[in-house]
This record gives sequence, C-alpha cells and structure tokens, in this order.
Amino acid sequence: MDTTPTVREQILDHAITLMMQRGYNGFSYRDLSDLVGVKTSSIHYYFPSKDDLVLEAVNEYSKEVLAAVHAIDSKLPANTRLSKYTKLFGKTLGDGDRLCLCGMLASDIASLPENIRDAIQAFFKANEKWLTQVLSQGVQEETLVVNGKPESAARALYAAYQGSVLASRLFGTKARLEDVEASWKKMQ
Repeated sequence: MDTTPTVREQILDHAITLMMQRGYNGFSYRDLSDLVGVKTSSIHYYFPSKDDLVLEAVNEYSKEVLAAVHAIDSKLPANTRLSKYTKLFGKTLGDGDRLCLCGMLASDIASLPENIRDAIQAFFKANEKWLTQVLSQGVQEETLVVNGKPESAARALYAAYQGSVLASRLFGTKARLEDVEASWKKMQ
C-alpha cells in the first residue's frame, strides 16, 4: 500500500505548517512551490486562490484536531481528560515554533474572508463545547473546581490555552502551558 502523500496533500500539509509558524500573511504559493517542488501553477490547479487553500487547511486541521479531542475516552475522570487535552496543545507547539492554526489565523481575522472566519469560529466553539462538557463532568465528580457557569469557564479556559501557546512560543518554554494546567488542577 502506497502511503506517499499526493501533491495536493503535500501542499496542504506545508501550508498548515507555514500558517502555524507565520500566519495567513506570512506565506505565499512561491514558498509552497519551493517546499513541494512544483510550479505555482500546479498549486493553483488544486487551490485556485489562497483563500481556497486556507479554508481547506482550516477544515483539515479542525477535522484532525477535533478527532483527537473526541478520541479522549469519555469514561475517564474529567481531570484526566483535561490533562490529555493539555498534552494535545503541547503537541501543537512542536519544537516551540508553531501555534494552533486557528489561533494563529484568529490574529489575522481582519484579512480573512467570512467563510474562513466562520470555520475558525466553529473550531473555537467546538473546543469550548467539549471543555464545557468536561468541566460539567468534573463538577459532578468533584475532580475539578469551576467558578461560575461551565460555559463561561470553558471559554476562559480555552482562551488561556490559546494564550499559553502564544506565550510559550514567545518565551521558548512549555511552562506557560503547564501553568494553565496547574490552574485547574484540584488541590488534594
């Protein structure tokens, strides 16, 4: 079975990585052409415009990340589920040079068309919904402490996760992400 990525898949993978590192305005088809080894016209064949490519990248990234989030066993205690979620954010950082694709693109929101904004908002909302469920579970189990409504706490927690990867990248350490995890862990 041939597992060699197609040209389209290579373009998409490189685009996601470049956007996680540089944002929407920090890469071009020329960059992708150099990385994939094809002419820019070949990229235009698969993705007629940069916005087409970015929307597909957001959709692909969202699908992969949300599949990993939803694969976290719902039978686990909430604090364990949240710890696994934190590790997913840590994987996003990689070597410390990347941010969550949707978090990075959210900073470019003024440059993005409405359909891409909608896709990014959907990604944020899906994460917040999952966090709301986990926080509610944690309150019931008494494994997590939530101040206020779980929905509000989930939005604040998700913002903290997004901010932590930004600060971790800035300071070259995952300690900022670890600080977020320490903030919700229930003291024994």
